[in-house]
Amino acid sequence: MTAEVIHQVEEALDDEDKEVMLFLCRDVAADVAPPDVKNLLDILSERGKLSDVDLAELLYRVRRIDLIKRILKMDRKAVEDHLTVHPPLVSDYRVLMSEIGECLDNSDVSSLIFLLKDHLCRGKMSNKKSFLKLVVELEKQDLLAPNQLDLLENCLKSIHRIDLKRKIQKFKLSAQGGDAKYMNVLSASLPKLSLNDSAHNFMFQNGKNEEKRITVEQQAIQRVPVKTSIQESAACQNVPEKRYRMQSKPLGICLIIDCLCSDTEFLRYTFISLGYEVCHFVCQNAQQIKYTLQKVARMPQHRDCDSFVCVLVSRGDFQYVFGKDETSSGLPLDQIKRIFMADACPSLLGKPKIFFIQNYLVSQGHHVNSSSPEVDGPSVRVVDARAQHSDMVHREADFFWSVCRADVSLLKQPSSSRSQYLLCLSQKLRGEKKCLIDLHIDLNQTMYLWNSRVSEKEKYLVYLQHTLRKKLILSST
Repeated sequence: MTAEVIHQVEEALDDEDKEVMLFLCRDVAADVAPPDVKNLLDILSERGKLSDVDLAELLYRVRRIDLIKRILKMDRKAVEDHLTVHPPLVSDYRVLMSEIGECLDNSDVSSLIFLLKDHLCRGKMSNKKSFLKLVVELEKQDLLAPNQLDLLENCLKSIHRIDLKRKIQKFKLSAQGGDAKYMNVLSASLPKLSLNDSAHNFMFQNGKNEEKRITVEQQAIQRVPVKTSIQESAACQNVPEKRYRMQSKPLGICLIIDCLCSDTEFLRYTFISLGYEVCHFVCQNAQQIKYTLQKVARMPQHRDCDSFVCVLVSRGDFQYVFGKDETSSGLPLDQIKRIFMADACPSLLGKPKIFFIQNYLVSQGHHVNSSSPEVDGPSVRVVDARAQHSDMVHREADFFWSVCRADVSLLKQPSSSRSQYLLCLSQKLRGEKKCLIDLHIDLNQTMYLWNSRVSEKEKYLVYLQHTLRKKLILSST
């Protein structure tokens, strides 16, 4: 490996990437303690342990696919194909710990440090909020190892991270089938870089449920399922370990913005019955909608909640919502989503963000002011260096985005004070507890029957896009 390539890689990594890479290689260069990534890679190169595919594996583990493409001129599939047939450079125990660290927020890590304070030297971790630093301290005291995971497992259970506890249990089971050594546990699975973050998009139009496209979101790094010793599936059924945690009280904030002062009170009661704290706003214009969304995105309550729901009823077109005014410059639908993405709203990282939008389409002659301002405020300024890269990990993951479009003329009919789409949604949510995707399929079938009986201007067009990674049921029971 040339010094030039090592320099390019080191220059492109941010501090978090470097910390993870140093942690992953603790076993590979166990006899030295390199102070930085550049020295680490140089040492590995001198020892013949850093071929192009080895460096590609390290970049793959820290989710820097962009550097694999730009510097090493390889693609992700080539790296994954190599890892399926060759022994990995990094031990699967290290990969497991880094994956767990990705799923923990600062409050989780603080809770773990508190639970482990009797095992750690007093004050040793007081200024270290990194989970990986905590792991290293536990390893130094022989409290954590690939075959010694019970302590961490119990602590994860105590902070209600059952999903991560199950990851450890799965690792234990896979290790039982092979040689569970500290270095390179070959029987464990590859890192799940996809998290099943494929976006499924369906258009329901004119009585036909048409699969419009199934695309892989390029901005949310995908994990490709790999054959493992334990069968895994992304389907909704029979995968309890892939279910989103929905145990907090309340389950989360449910924001209802009814710009048309229509009858949406029934939705308040629906989401209260599901266990949500409802915030209800009415008769807002586009700028007020934006302000409300940004204000709610900053609410500290998200940190202690397991999900977020937003219901928006507005006039608009295919790309904008106009709020209560038909002459508004409009708020882009994409901007609504960006306000709650992982980089702008870190307190909702890894948690499902569910949107139900009823948009009444105005005349095609409506012209939107293209100078509509972008998202501003603290939510953007807190983005770290990693967010500057288009390959930011899971920036768009965990979204459920359901948009229903109807003709604005429906608002003039006395019998249409309630959206049939939202009425049907409320009924489905109050009924049998089902996976949200299955529930939405049922909703589509009901809307199909409605559309088959009404005129063209009375039809509801339903569009679904999601990047959910797990089974989601909007209930704490």
